[in-house]
Amino acid sequence: MSIYDQLSRLGIVLPPVSVPAAAYVPFVQTGHLIFLSGHIAKQGGKPWVGQLGLTMTTDEGKAAARAVAVDLLGTLAAACLAAGKDLNHVKRIVKVLSLVNSTPTYTEQHLVTNGCSELIGEVFGPVGAHARSAFGVAQLPLGACVEIELIAEIE
Repeated sequence: MSIYDQLSRLGIVLPPVSVPAAAYVPFVQTGHLIFLSGHIAKQGGKPWVGQLGLTMTTDEGKAAARAVAVDLLGTLAAACLAAGKDLNHVKRIVKVLSLVNSTPTYTEQHLVTNGCSELIGEVFGPVGAHARSAFGVAQLPLGACVEIELIAEIE
C-alpha cells in the first residue's frame, strides 16, 4: 500500500507547508537526509496553547502531538517534492525530537510524544520506527503546548 493510500485510509489530508514565523526555513536536505524544523501544535489554525500538568491532560497533549505529526507529514511531502520524489521514497524516519510545555512536576512527556510517534508508525509501518527524545520545557513559542521536529532519510 502506498503512503498516500495509507493517509487516505486514515482520513488524513496533508496540509500545505506553514510559512515560518521567524528567521528559518521549514526544511533542509543534505545528502539523503531531510531535517524538518520544529512544528508547534495548532488547533483551528492557531497555536494550541497550554501547559501539560497545569491546563492540559496527557490525552490532550497526545492529541496535540498527533496534530503536529500531520503538519510534519505535510512538510515532509513538500521536502520530498522539492527533491523530485514523494513520500513513497522515504526510506526511514530517523529521529523525532519533542518539546512539551509542562510544569516542573509533570513526567509524562514521553506519553504525549506517543501521539506523534504512533501516527508515524501507522503511516509508514516499519519504515516509521524511529529514535526519539521527549523533553519537558518551561515554555514554547506562542505558548504552544508541544513542538516537534523530525529527521527523515529518502532514497
